[in-house]
Amino acid sequence: MDFIDSYLTETVASLSAFQADPHHRQVMTGMADAIVGALRQDRKLLICGNGGSAGDSQHIAGEFISRLMYDRAPLAAIALTTDTSVITATGNDYGYEHIFTRQVQGLGQKGDVLLGISTSGRSPNVLSAFGAAREKGMVCIGFTGSHGGPMQEACSLLLEAPSPKTAIIQQIHIVAAHIICALVESTMFPRT
Repeated sequence: MDFIDSYLTETVASLSAFQADPHHRQVMTGMADAIVGALRQDRKLLICGNGGSAGDSQHIAGEFISRLMYDRAPLAAIALTTDTSVITATGNDYGYEHIFTRQVQGLGQKGDVLLGISTSGRSPNVLSAFGAAREKGMVCIGFTGSHGGPMQEACSLLLEAPSPKTAIIQQIHIVAAHIICALVESTMFPRT
């Protein structure tokens, strides 16, 4: 019971700190605006990350393609973490650090948005993908932890979850992703 209480207390404290900082609201609003801008130009959202952040990439893409708060048309989003043939071929032929870069080069277009997720802010394959995205004229946004590391330079908008612990960072990331998706959804498909 002590672990459960301690973990929940730390989670609530981190979410409270996240809620209390108006900068996070500005970043989430800016990210939603960037995604809406891309979608309105028939562009798309690409999402990448490793481990739990790979799972979050898929979760986020699913919310955009399917629905979040209510029924509406699908929104163009692709998780770059799902095609095992592409990932393993690229990893084998070019190295693991290029698994997202090659997909950005092949699928990305000027005006698309790349959301890179790295709890440490230092994932080489996510940083490499940002480099490829910038070369294509894509908008780079990111989710990371309390010390954004090199992602601070790589992203035009960076959400830094206020925790040093991976699990809590990931919890805040999915809350932020739901908020951003809901903002995009309500902007693209306003309900009367």
